[in-house]
Amino acid sequence: MNKPDLTLEPSADEMRRLARLAMDRIVEHIETLPTQPAADTAGGADLARSLKDALPELGSPFEELLDLLYKKAAPKSFNAAGPGYLAYIPGGGLFLSGLADFMADTLNRYVGVWEASPGLVQLEANVIRWLCDIVGYPAGAGGFLTSGGSLANFSAVVTARRLNLPEDFLKGTLYCSSHTHSSVHRAAMLAGFPATAVREVPVDGRFCMQVDDLERRIVADRKAGLNPFFLVASAGTTNTGAVDDIPALVEIARREKMWLHVDAAYGGFFVLTERGRATLKGIVQADSVTLDPHKGMFLPYGTGCLIVRDATTLKKAHGYGAEYLPAVQSDPDFVDFNQISPELTRAFRGLRLWLPLKLHGFGPFRKNLDEKLDLTVWAADQLRAMPGMEMLAEPQLSIIAFRLNRPGFSTTQLNDLNKKFLAGINRRNRIFLSGTMLGDRFALRICVLSFRTHMERMKEGMDDIRAAAVEAGQV
Repeated sequence: MNKPDLTLEPSADEMRRLARLAMDRIVEHIETLPTQPAADTAGGADLARSLKDALPELGSPFEELLDLLYKKAAPKSFNAAGPGYLAYIPGGGLFLSGLADFMADTLNRYVGVWEASPGLVQLEANVIRWLCDIVGYPAGAGGFLTSGGSLANFSAVVTARRLNLPEDFLKGTLYCSSHTHSSVHRAAMLAGFPATAVREVPVDGRFCMQVDDLERRIVADRKAGLNPFFLVASAGTTNTGAVDDIPALVEIARREKMWLHVDAAYGGFFVLTERGRATLKGIVQADSVTLDPHKGMFLPYGTGCLIVRDATTLKKAHGYGAEYLPAVQSDPDFVDFNQISPELTRAFRGLRLWLPLKLHGFGPFRKNLDEKLDLTVWAADQLRAMPGMEMLAEPQLSIIAFRLNRPGFSTTQLNDLNKKFLAGINRRNRIFLSGTMLGDRFALRICVLSFRTHMERMKEGMDDIRAAAVEAGQV
């Protein structure tokens, strides 16, 4: 018999050496985030081609691999963890969550079945309970962590479909605003519905769902023999941060016996603040809520959540047994995550939220979210004071949409002007903004959501916006 190869089992000294080398790079990366470009993807295609690699038979020195990652591959990217990242919806990347992932991965315990690791499953169940408490859900609520809002929205659609529609469910119809996140459409598609089953309701001047139009569509669909069953309220759209009239949608859903789902992936955690609770009033009455801790709780990407008012609905929709699995426990105090979610094998995601919350408490998260609301109000005031600047979406949470406007310019000319304006801002590399289309108008967006973004960087960003506006006006 050949002597065993122990390459995959490094000694204690070697593990410490590798961890020290990696930690040195990690700390250097985090310390230099404020001076790194807000985004740098020039030459990305050439870089990607240069990194194509054949299956390696022999290993490479760890230091070389760290150089490749930190000096070559990672820098050419959107710097989503940096203070100047104000595009799309920022994901914070808490250090403690990264440390928690390292510990969870090296523990390598299975948490899909309660019996396999009761203690760790309970820690994750605690996290779910905390999220339910944030929203205000009652004791019978529950949920699970996912890779993100897309999977959470998918499970919400599946749960409502399984509970509210017959096996032949193709007469079911779903309703959302025309600014609802695209993942809702994808969720309906993956749940087996044709694209025509999703009703996009127009929005008003604040980009919120037009409730009267929604009611007319529901009535028309019932008369046509269809079965309205699923209604989505947006609690912070990606385009403009718009929050639908949740109390009105709660009333409609109850009257029409529809499942009300709130997509609060971006905006949900603002309920930790006084202003956010007022804006998101009524969310506690929803049947289900999508939250993304990798947004409003500043965690690394890959942390979403679905919570429901009645935890039994998830088991009815997802529960399925197999002879090779341990017996499902029946104690209502405990949970088998594989019975309430799509995944059987799953990562121990709970530690990445449990650790920072236990170490810091919710207080610092609440203060950071309040600061982001303050910074957004300040930025909106600054933009309104700039000559020729048009506010297209006033902040409802922490997103602003705006553009340069010039008398006599056609829509096409204004769109071209604002694309140049956006490029001029981003070229300075202190902040990174994204654009979107609001109807036929190209808009620039500011989204303030990183725990590393503070007033100093916002002032630098406003300086760059003013300078880029002057440049764009001279073209």
